[in-house]
Amino acid sequence: MKVTWLGQAGLLFQTESTTILVDPYFSDSAASVACHRKMPVDPLVWEIKPDLCLFTHDHIDHFDPETAGHFVNKNTAVTVLSPASVWGKIRTYGGVNNYVRVAPGVIWSHGDVEIRVVPAVHSDPLAVGFVIQHQGKLYYITGDTLYSIDVACEIPYPVDVVFLPINGKGNNMNAVDAAKFAFEIGAKLAVPVHFGMLDDLDPGCFTYEKVKIPEIYKEMIL
Repeated sequence: MKVTWLGQAGLLFQTESTTILVDPYFSDSAASVACHRKMPVDPLVWEIKPDLCLFTHDHIDHFDPETAGHFVNKNTAVTVLSPASVWGKIRTYGGVNNYVRVAPGVIWSHGDVEIRVVPAVHSDPLAVGFVIQHQGKLYYITGDTLYSIDVACEIPYPVDVVFLPINGKGNNMNAVDAAKFAFEIGAKLAVPVHFGMLDDLDPGCFTYEKVKIPEIYKEMIL
């Protein structure tokens, strides 16, 4: 599995036969709420051809209509997994895309991956997380969430890699709670995201026994 951080909470997962795009944010749409983009867009991201698009919730830095419309439109044939808060909007993009409305407990298989939908505790009450299983390994994308024991109890144990927010704002875990959460789910490796794009947060504030600080647009060695 190849994994690349695309900035903010955006992630790209690539296997031999499946490309998964998660929460892409390649615009400056959040400037409308005084959150200006601080990291440049790599033009190569627009060339990504996803088989699956996953959206965790309906906030503009996760489901950005300007970005999403490039990858999901009337000329594409993409499977889109999203909670109801996003599904009601993105399904209007039309085309032959497969718009799947998901909620915690749903499992979706595609090619060589299986995706389990898990809960999140966030200001979008329909927000979800995703656990991607590939070749026996579990990659958990929390999406935006607070540290919740109830959420932790729903996660397959142990997780090989968890991708989690550390900014402590907007109903997200801060770095201390994110480390506790990673420990709670038995994460073998933790990757902090949701930093640097709309803030000046130093990811070094996230301390965990095994941590990988991602570099934007670069494949991670996990």
